[in-house]
Amino acid sequence: MASPFSVAGSQCPCGSGTAYGACCAPLHDGQPAATAEALMRARYAAYATDRSDYLFRTWHPRTRPSDVAPTPGTAWLGLEIVHVAGGTVADDSGTVEFRARFRGAQGEHVLHETSLFERRAGRWVYVDGEIG
Repeated sequence: MASPFSVAGSQCPCGSGTAYGACCAPLHDGQPAATAEALMRARYAAYATDRSDYLFRTWHPRTRPSDVAPTPGTAWLGLEIVHVAGGTVADDSGTVEFRARFRGAQGEHVLHETSLFERRAGRWVYVDGEIG
């Protein structure tokens, strides 16, 4: 699926301050995320760019819902990483606490979640999250 951020010079929606082509685009195209935080950022960017294929591939099969498509009409407005524990290149699990701002049919909201990530077959995957 084509992304609206496919121009290499466009800033990545994950908030890293880096161009999309050098940040989350390579992950969306198959490069593995080096850390849990990198996967978190790439998953946020996948929501923002309507890359449900990436969301499916990076969701642990044990916890993945049958439909991972983003809610139609949702606009993702910004990501703030609050706290990261583990999830480094030397770890097999990690958590990332974040706040994601979005606009939906009911107005603007903030999703505040602590997400659990695991390394599975050498690749980071999202397991689940605790809203809070």
